[in-house]
Amino acid sequence: MESLSPKVFDAAVAVTTEILKFTSPADVILSNYFKSNRDLGSHERPVVADVAFSVIRNKTYLEKTSGSEDALMLCLATLNKVFGLSLKSLKTKVAARWHKDIQRLGDERAGELSISDRYSLPDWLWQKLDKQYGTDGASSLAQSLLRKAPFDLRVNLVRSSRDKVLAELAAEGIEATPTLLSPHGIRLKNNFGLQKHRLFLQGHIEVQDEGSQILAQLVDAKRGQMVVDFCAGAGGKTLALGAMMSNSGRLYAFDVSAKRLERLKPRLKRSGLSNVHPQLIGSETDPRIHRLTGKIDRVLIDAPCSGLGTLRRNPDMKWRQKEEDIASMSDKQFRILNSASKLVKPGGLIVYGTCSLLRDENECVVERFMADYPGKFELVNAAEALATDGIDPDSSPYLRLLPNIHGCDGFFSAVLKAL
Repeated sequence: MESLSPKVFDAAVAVTTEILKFTSPADVILSNYFKSNRDLGSHERPVVADVAFSVIRNKTYLEKTSGSEDALMLCLATLNKVFGLSLKSLKTKVAARWHKDIQRLGDERAGELSISDRYSLPDWLWQKLDKQYGTDGASSLAQSLLRKAPFDLRVNLVRSSRDKVLAELAAEGIEATPTLLSPHGIRLKNNFGLQKHRLFLQGHIEVQDEGSQILAQLVDAKRGQMVVDFCAGAGGKTLALGAMMSNSGRLYAFDVSAKRLERLKPRLKRSGLSNVHPQLIGSETDPRIHRLTGKIDRVLIDAPCSGLGTLRRNPDMKWRQKEEDIASMSDKQFRILNSASKLVKPGGLIVYGTCSLLRDENECVVERFMADYPGKFELVNAAEALATDGIDPDSSPYLRLLPNIHGCDGFFSAVLKAL
């Protein structure tokens, strides 16, 4: 917190106030705030973001221990209780007009915190995690979700290699290590102004969480194949698949959002890939999809989901969703899996994945699908097929990545082989 100053603290309070309205995603609000406040320097912006996101991650814990729901008090409380700044130190970092509020943090709060308050989770979400993972497992998972997510890169094998990129970063004094699970990933100690760096601008590296890289790797896309990324979004996994295919074959990137596909364009240009074909579709039943029925070797479905596996980097999602949203989400996921399954040829693979932690969006969707198509698909042991050290191949037919165990975002995936 060396860059914390009265100016930075006031900025953190201002942006936290907006985020706590939960009208838009926190990262969008933060980005818009920085665009409107260009006087904040490159060392100040990360501190503003860290304080604001820490408040959202620890929201109910801070509310209970500070006795306030006000953004100002929550920002002061997170600096004191999460970042460990003493009340005396805080008074040197924030404007004098807030010193009386700092003193209020020293008041003892009566009452014991509930377990959901301690981990700053909505009651309904804690109950689901507790039922699914057991109290000890859910507690370990919930605690990990309160930490800041690591900063991971994927090396574009069409442009470079991991060893070469690591050597180049080391030569510039940038601390980076190979990811433990993904063979193409790099974990940075700190963000180094990536978007202006030569390696990024020349398409040698892309930002992608290690768990997301593993999901793409599970597709096992080969040279010359026909592959579909059914819910491509901004194309992180699409680009990983294109590189795995050595820039050969044909890779369709479907999405219902023109805005998301638009964000793929500059990334695709940097990547040097020519085998990717973005396609805007109206829904999972779009006629452009049906033309590919029975022709595809691999289908990746990174299904729209609650995103609860990404709470370290998107903590506002736990406050912007309700329990009833999960049921409607699982119905949508089933429809997408049902439609995408028609594309794959006999012997081809479907990889269904989400970044959710809940059975409702994961196993339950796959089990419902398998019950509707008896004898048409078989479950492949995903962890065994991946054959990656650090992932137990005998855990189940499904692959589950958890931040408290694997250090990446939470992901689920199932591999289905068409018979």
